[in-house]
Amino acid sequence: QLQASGGGLVQAGGSLRLSCAASERTLSNWSMGWFRQAPGKGREFVAAIDENGVTTIYADSVWGRFTISRDSGDIMVYLQMNSLKPEDTANYFCGAVPTWRFVKVSSKYRHWGQGTLVTVSS
Repeated sequence: QLQASGGGLVQAGGSLRLSCAASERTLSNWSMGWFRQAPGKGREFVAAIDENGVTTIYADSVWGRFTISRDSGDIMVYLQMNSLKPEDTANYFCGAVPTWRFVKVSSKYRHWGQGTLVTVSS
């Protein structure tokens, strides 16, 4: 139901834009989030946006560098990543959660896309 894309290899300081497409229009009423998982580590919250596209929240590690947005008409969610660092290297996942207060809790997400790999070289 969710399809993530846009990952790739980029040099430190570069930018990438991840996209997440939802196949069900009902997900336009859900909050959406991005998580990432580096090799050997757990899934880490990155950013989330509410169902109206008004309220956003970010992990401290990406605040000021990443921007989450959504296009409810097309049920798309984007993650613009600027000033990328090698420590941003991870598999990035988009997900849908029915309740905003749980956007940082991966276990509360009902739908996940497949990961898209982001590799940042130094």
